[in-house]
Amino acid sequence: MHSAASGAVAATRALDGLVRNDRGRLLSALIARLGSFQLAEDALQDAMVSAVSHWGRNGVPHAPHGWLLQAAYRKAIDRIRQNRSEARKMKDMQPLARGEAADEPDDIPDERLRLIFTCCHPALEAKSQVVLTLRTIGGLSTTEIARVFLDAEPTMGQRLSRAKAKIAAARIPYAVPAQEQWAERLQSVLAVIYLIFTAGYAAGPGQGRDLAEEALFLCRLLNRLRPGDPEIEGCLALVLITHARCLARVDADGMTVALAEQDRAKWNRAQIDEGLELIETAMRRRAPGPYQIKAAIAACHVQGERSDWAQIVLLYDSLLRLEPTAVIRLNRAVALCEAGWLEPALRSLDALAGELRDYQPYHAARAELLARMGQAEDASKAYAMAIALAGSPADAAFLRQRAARLGAQT
Repeated sequence: MHSAASGAVAATRALDGLVRNDRGRLLSALIARLGSFQLAEDALQDAMVSAVSHWGRNGVPHAPHGWLLQAAYRKAIDRIRQNRSEARKMKDMQPLARGEAADEPDDIPDERLRLIFTCCHPALEAKSQVVLTLRTIGGLSTTEIARVFLDAEPTMGQRLSRAKAKIAAARIPYAVPAQEQWAERLQSVLAVIYLIFTAGYAAGPGQGRDLAEEALFLCRLLNRLRPGDPEIEGCLALVLITHARCLARVDADGMTVALAEQDRAKWNRAQIDEGLELIETAMRRRAPGPYQIKAAIAACHVQGERSDWAQIVLLYDSLLRLEPTAVIRLNRAVALCEAGWLEPALRSLDALAGELRDYQPYHAARAELLARMGQAEDASKAYAMAIALAGSPADAAFLRQRAARLGAQT
């Protein structure tokens, strides 16, 4: 009895570690062979259930990845037998039968790059790209993803099902894009990864999976799968340098701490150094892109005792030529303010009033700028709007403190 229980514990522990580290690799190999997200995911789940029983009795096999892959192939055949007509069944089972030629193959092809690009295909809406990437590559459960987006679990489950169905119905290719499409499609992939990171970074570490860490894992994975790409290196550098400051951005009372006031001793120096080395490597390739410029801006905040705001303004000028968005123009206005160029900063903010009227950082930036210009009444109104739109208690507390400081000065 004791040995059986010990075997089950060992099997569960081995399976948990394997699923956390290699689920994406296994799933991508299955999707490449089966041609179906849903069938691959169902078959892998069936195989994992079988593994707990088999490994508990017989011990963990010498090639656990191969065991799971072969078991999933067999489970897929079982599902096809149950759900298809006889004529269709034989057609669908032929490629699977060929996939069972070797017993427990240990050399599993890494298809994750194709899986990442499929999840981030532009035919899918942005939120579906994010949740499908988190589910298939990151291995988050539907429950975990629903919690992140504050959605009901059935609603999130339906979104995932619709995304998988659209991939099948639209015949979205399970492939890395051709060279002429590479740059455009890569930006979509990096945007999804960085969106995952910013969602996690804004929320801060809490219960459940840390999305900032998930994004860092995805970016490292992409860099390993496609080494030498300067934009991937730039995105990884940006995530590393930003994530390195996470422990300093909130104080003991849970209040956001401004960058200039952060305790630099709390910064992760190893991550900063890794990020700085990466962005230098990327820039030497002489193929500048938006993520390299964003990483260079992040680097300006962590080199030296103070942020180099004049250099940051110039970098935003370069970034605007590649990404002429309202948010980038807002960030440039903030840099102008920090560099001491208050009037040009105010003109830039005034031009964004319509586009960003419901965007909390716009009102926070405007409040800070008006306070520095001595326009206390207008600054107070802007702070009130920013507080009303704050996305977290930490940010709201920070803004209330700034508004109170403004009141003390008048």
